[in-house]
Amino acid sequence: MNKTVEVLPDKPALVARALELILSKLETAIEQRGRFTIALSGGSTPKPLYEAIANQKLPWDKIHIFWGDERYVPPDHPDSNELMTRRAWLDHVDIPAANIHPVPTLETNPELAAAKYEQQLKEFFNSSGVEFPSLDVVLLGMGDDAHTASLFPHTEALKVRDRLVTVGNKDGNPRISFTYPFINAANSVIFLVAGANKRPALAQVFAPVADDFTYPSRLIRPQGELWWLLDATAGLELQH
Repeated sequence: MNKTVEVLPDKPALVARALELILSKLETAIEQRGRFTIALSGGSTPKPLYEAIANQKLPWDKIHIFWGDERYVPPDHPDSNELMTRRAWLDHVDIPAANIHPVPTLETNPELAAAKYEQQLKEFFNSSGVEFPSLDVVLLGMGDDAHTASLFPHTEALKVRDRLVTVGNKDGNPRISFTYPFINAANSVIFLVAGANKRPALAQVFAPVADDFTYPSRLIRPQGELWWLLDATAGLELQH
């Protein structure tokens, strides 16, 4: 694993650096493989990043969009990560509908939704073997409890190692989430973390010793690159 930690002056600088990084990965992936695959995160931090990507002139037909986690709500629900992304980015660009791969949240139960999304991913990557497919970029956030995607502390989702997708649990509400081994198969994982409220969790995630199941972001140790992009308020104690 190649780990890089960058502390940026403020949120606009964080967004600008994330944009620069993603555009670089996109260019390389399309040069090498003819397409770019990215899994997105929800929340307020990446929204301005998505708005910035929407303003770029990109080969949209070569870009494929996935989501690393999703609330188990209809796609037009105000809490939907897909809806936020469409409004900030996807509705404003000429990306083919077939290149957008949302989580199927209209199934009869979340377990079925997770299985269906896993099947879609396997078919897209033509993956039937034991090795997990590799996304070019997985974008992640981190909560003040150190959760990432919908991998929450001391939940069953953290024990799933043989699947791409599982059901997370947030206060009794189901979420659909990539498993940490699938995230770790990515070529690049990029965390975007902003706010002073994240400092205590970051201290534990970066500590030499701490419990992975209490601080799930510690489980993210990808085979490729790991980028932690922090704003100054989040990264204050990590600056050297």
